[in-house]
Amino acid sequence: MSNDDQYGGGGAGGGGGYGEIGGTGQTRTRLPDSPSDQYGPPRRTPRASRGLVTVVGVVVLLIAAIAFANQSGDAPSTPTTNTPPPPASTAATGTRPVDGRNAGIPSGFAQTEQGAQSAASNYAVVLGSDGMFNTARRHTIVDAVADTSTQAKLQAGFDADYSSGLLSQIGLTKEGLAPAGYTFVSRTVPVGSKIKSFANGTASVDVWCIGMFGLTGEKSTRPVTNSWFTLSLNLKWNGSDWRVLETAQKTGPTPVTGDNPVSTSDEIGKAVTEFGGFTYAR
Repeated sequence: MSNDDQYGGGGAGGGGGYGEIGGTGQTRTRLPDSPSDQYGPPRRTPRASRGLVTVVGVVVLLIAAIAFANQSGDAPSTPTTNTPPPPASTAATGTRPVDGRNAGIPSGFAQTEQGAQSAASNYAVVLGSDGMFNTARRHTIVDAVADTSTQAKLQAGFDADYSSGLLSQIGLTKEGLAPAGYTFVSRTVPVGSKIKSFANGTASVDVWCIGMFGLTGEKSTRPVTNSWFTLSLNLKWNGSDWRVLETAQKTGPTPVTGDNPVSTSDEIGKAVTEFGGFTYAR
């Protein structure tokens, strides 16, 4: 700024207060953004970089969010724990089936409640099989599962049940075989088992079963039907395995029949020969 005109002493002289800057009647003017301002510290220059930094930061955050979303969508979820959920009350539980065999029948069950249930389930299968209709095979089965103290009694009882009259009524030969062109079906499938008593080397076990029984063939008078029943077995521990003392059977529990269409006789006969049985363990 100069001291000429109204800002200097050229107008009224030096004694009236108009000779110096800042006197009465004078105007103080700040030139914008002047680094050599005489009247105070220079005004701070606005920083255009602040807005740029903000924009860049938002863009970076947006890119990071998109990348994270894509990654989380492709990556498999990591399970929170390796512990499997507890089994439902109706699910299979317990140890693996035994490996031993006695006359082709599972053997070597543990001296535990679980072992008794497993033995009873497997004995229910073989005592309800078509082998019981053949005298030689039936004796082998009973010898394998019965306790020595009741073996003779059980043999006599089963021989009376599977008489020649029954075989003829069913349509089987005296050897318990189906005639030519037919398939004889007698199969028992355990659904579940429970301990009724377990003490002093004995066990009483109920096995809930579904059975299939009949003779396939278009002219069969006894087509294959199914039934529900409970087989009760009293068992004794003989020092190495469970053996049968006596058996009893009652009807049910029986569920309501479903709406499944009935298969043909040929389908049933084919299924019985193709589908093998199981070793049961609880």
